[in-house]
Amino acid sequence: MRVRRSTNSGKKTGANPKHGLARVLSKLGACSRAEASSLIRAGRVTVNGHSVHRPEQSVPQGAELQIDGQTVTTVERIYLALNKPRGLVTTSSDEKGRATVFECFAGTDLPHLSAVGRLDQASEGLLLFTNDTAWAAALTDPAQHVDKIYHVQIGVVADKDLLRKLEAGVTDEGEFLAVKHARLLRHGEHTSWLELTIDEGRNRHLRRLFAAFTIEVQRLIRVSIGPLALGDLAKGIWRKLTPAEVVGLRPGAKMPCIRGKNT
Repeated sequence: MRVRRSTNSGKKTGANPKHGLARVLSKLGACSRAEASSLIRAGRVTVNGHSVHRPEQSVPQGAELQIDGQTVTTVERIYLALNKPRGLVTTSSDEKGRATVFECFAGTDLPHLSAVGRLDQASEGLLLFTNDTAWAAALTDPAQHVDKIYHVQIGVVADKDLLRKLEAGVTDEGEFLAVKHARLLRHGEHTSWLELTIDEGRNRHLRRLFAAFTIEVQRLIRVSIGPLALGDLAKGIWRKLTPAEVVGLRPGAKMPCIRGKNT
């Protein structure tokens, strides 16, 4: 968690009185809402010099917020793309001590960031990060049906019948799982690479779908989110999105999609 010290002690945050304190701190980019709630309950946050212990406490317009005596000011909005390596969990900390995606940012001077959506520990590929909570919420809103494309290696030789079944879908634990598009990229003697498009974000969507057909998923790589392609970004490497890419990922925006190389 990073808090910038104000360069002007009289500067106010312009907080929205309709929002609770934890949400305001999150929207300012100081920390996640969960982290803010913990800080508030621990008595480390003040509003206009007074300690507040309720995360849902409303914040007056123009209030000065401090964490551990440091004034919170709006930080620069950051938007990053990471090529997530296999074996990392998508969380800021892990109770089991597993390595997390945030280790890819070690040694940087980045503000607090949150992952936009998730990739499970065994999955790889394009993962976005930001401190712009409104942008992230819009991008992950199920109602927006943002296309996400994956290259998946499976332990069978795929045929047209399997592709049709993946698009037709199955019901698993009360949830309907299907892909929007399925395409065979290539196959070997015992395995295949498929390109699959989904526009939903159900937990372990593709792995559960293949499990319903008793098919082993050997690798799962996300290669694009909306118009943004992974391209040739190396594993474990991140880059800042361009202003055009940030705008292009907003719902309703138009941006040409440049496909990366096939896996």
